[in-house]
Amino acid sequence: MKISNLTSPSQVMLLIAGLLFIGSLFVPMWRIELSAPQYPEGLMLQLHANKIAGDVDIINGLNHYIGMATLHTENFFEFKVLPYVFSAFALISFLLIFINKRKAVFGFLIVFVLFVVVAGIDFYRWNYEYGHNLNPDAAIKVPGMSYQPPLIGYKQLLNFGAYSIPDTGGWMLAGAGILIGLVVLKEFKFKKAV
Repeated sequence: MKISNLTSPSQVMLLIAGLLFIGSLFVPMWRIELSAPQYPEGLMLQLHANKIAGDVDIINGLNHYIGMATLHTENFFEFKVLPYVFSAFALISFLLIFINKRKAVFGFLIVFVLFVVVAGIDFYRWNYEYGHNLNPDAAIKVPGMSYQPPLIGYKQLLNFGAYSIPDTGGWMLAGAGILIGLVVLKEFKFKKAV
């Protein structure tokens, strides 16, 4: 008869992962930093689980000149859904401690990885639409120019440098995913060794 109970260290890692999911609800997940000579202090968009924050009004004003749509939290269904998704991930992490089955943790890891892939595709689509669907009557028109920020990393957009990087909540989510992955690796390797 095979035993499939989780070890105590794995249960602790699941507890920490659940706390990281909860913590990510209260801090920004992602940031897009903009730098330009006329803004030496820089401008920043911060994406939380439930809202867009940062220098939204200034960026919306600048985007108007190049024909980009303005950014408003209520225009994105993701900000209504993500708090529930991360809360569910936290609850699942805690429940897995009591379910105490390594296959259940493996299943959760697959769900989390799929979520990350879908979220990345959605974020790319979001950036693409805002960077390419420009108002033809905009004051500033550069033929062939689009203003899509990078999914991650750096990109030059006219005289602005755009950095797209994880913020505190993004690193917390990454940490939770790594912990869940470590539980799977540890449990399957440990069980094979026994």
